[in-house]
Amino acid sequence: MTTPPLKTNSSEPRIDVLFSATQIADRNKLLATEIAAHHNKDLLVIPVLKGSFIFAADLIREMHHNQLSPQVDFLYLASYYDGTKSSGKVDILRDIETDVSGRDVLLIDDILESGRTLQFAADLMRSRGAASVKICVFLDKKVLRAKDIALDPDYVGFTCSDLFVIGYGMDLAQRYRELPFVGHIVEE
Repeated sequence: MTTPPLKTNSSEPRIDVLFSATQIADRNKLLATEIAAHHNKDLLVIPVLKGSFIFAADLIREMHHNQLSPQVDFLYLASYYDGTKSSGKVDILRDIETDVSGRDVLLIDDILESGRTLQFAADLMRSRGAASVKICVFLDKKVLRAKDIALDPDYVGFTCSDLFVIGYGMDLAQRYRELPFVGHIVEE
């Protein structure tokens, strides 16, 4: 789908829309249906902050429409800081407060690129005794997976090319998270 680029004002960069708000809403409904088909009790959903917060909120509401009532906790990991490339090191900035022992855990993240952050989170939950750990990502950038990471998500919103994306919770130096769509800045 080709959408004309957006320019909010003359001082803002031009943004090409990759996934519209309507496409995102439709995909979230399908994802929630897929998740509900595999989970029906004692599910713990853990969004990985910050980028996943909008996706996670929308998806959790869609889960409710599919008769799921997961418990929710948050994990705040950092590897990007203010840049556009991962530092390669994952830091826990805020840990979950919930015991995962014997629980089915669903990690929700905005983007799966190198896989290091989600591999770290999944390994952490398994080491704490989770019965199962599944991964749901909004965007999967398969082309960027690190050679030493063999991680595939269980649920994927969209596959994305190697573009630096913004909007729908994803940022560039803490800006553009509020956009209701996913786009990328066009260099002019």
